[in-house]
Amino acid sequence: MSVSASTLRELHRIHRQLSDLRERKERGPKLIKAREANLARLADELAKLEAELKAARVRSDQKQLLLKTGEDKIEGLKVKLNQAASNREYQALKEQIAADQMAGSVLADEILEAMEKIDELAAHIAEQQKKIAAAKQEITKAEESVRAQAGELDQEIKRLEGELQAAEKDLPADFRETYQRLVRSKGEDAMAEAQGEFCGGCYQQLTPNNMAELHGSLAIFCRNCGRLLYSPEDRTPGAG
Repeated sequence: MSVSASTLRELHRIHRQLSDLRERKERGPKLIKAREANLARLADELAKLEAELKAARVRSDQKQLLLKTGEDKIEGLKVKLNQAASNREYQALKEQIAADQMAGSVLADEILEAMEKIDELAAHIAEQQKKIAAAKQEITKAEESVRAQAGELDQEIKRLEGELQAAEKDLPADFRETYQRLVRSKGEDAMAEAQGEFCGGCYQQLTPNNMAELHGSLAIFCRNCGRLLYSPEDRTPGAG
């Protein structure tokens, strides 16, 4: 089947451009989904931080309550100390007060650490909220960009599809079905330009017979990858 290299070259160019435009069109929604996934991840991290902060505050409140209870207990022991009826009772109360004061000191240190942790978590939450606000802005910008480009891409795709239909009319009728089946299967990889004596797609070396057919404007297929090959320039039979 005789098919001019210029026809195949033009068809290949259009298929490649269409493939690029369609990929660009698909890239927009994928980009938005990626931005949304990032936002969801940030929101999940924020929820964990907020839960951790809530738990830290509960623990801090509990420790402060224990400290207040301990202080009240010490004040009660001091009253009893002043009313001690014997030296033995006085000494026992004094030791109890010292032990409770030590426990209170340890608890006060733990409360201070808890408050520092709360401040740290609050700072992390504020930073996470800024990240979420920025992520939302990124989504809005991406959506606006995709909407703006969608119309232009659709118009360009439609124009190229018209060019493709016009170029396909130059294909021999007995070859068109084979070409269409190959395009459905491989898309833009259905064709390749021969590079010297090699397939431009998989770099399989062509046979002398293949080269002769190629130079004679016959439709040939790579034995290795199945691509439809065309010569870099239109050749006529017998050309050097």
